[in-house]
Amino acid sequence: MVCYLGLGSNLGNRKENINKALTHLVTNPQIHTLKCSSIIETKAFGLEDQPDFLNCVLKIKTTLKPHALLDYCLKTEINMGRIRHEKWGPRIIDIDMLFYSNEIIEDEDLIIPHPGIAQREFVLRSLIELCPEFTHPILNKKMKTLYSEVKKD
Repeated sequence: MVCYLGLGSNLGNRKENINKALTHLVTNPQIHTLKCSSIIETKAFGLEDQPDFLNCVLKIKTTLKPHALLDYCLKTEINMGRIRHEKWGPRIIDIDMLFYSNEIIEDEDLIIPHPGIAQREFVLRSLIELCPEFTHPILNKKMKTLYSEVKKD
């Protein structure tokens, strides 16, 4: 399956953190990198009184099932020292599953597509770099259309 993962960091050496996470993700033989977007600097989303983030989106091909991919992403965060204190708080690394092919999943552990995609300019900016024609399976809009509709800072 082709999947898109959002990565972000706003603590420590942010670029190094992103690169470490990218390296760790692809050490799994069931994950193959297809392409990575540019790394962009953005203001924090949600809790704004914190350092700026570096963000990117990784396009992968994986044989992992959705929950197994989520578990691997969470383990990567933990291995890098992420501690979850508060929602939208500062973090050494954040890895979000944005899309798992065209699948729609909603259970207590996982919501796919990620519910915040259409409101996050920085995510859409990276997605249109990788897949401008990809259609959101719930909103039925292409990434380039969603990007044109989102509020830009």
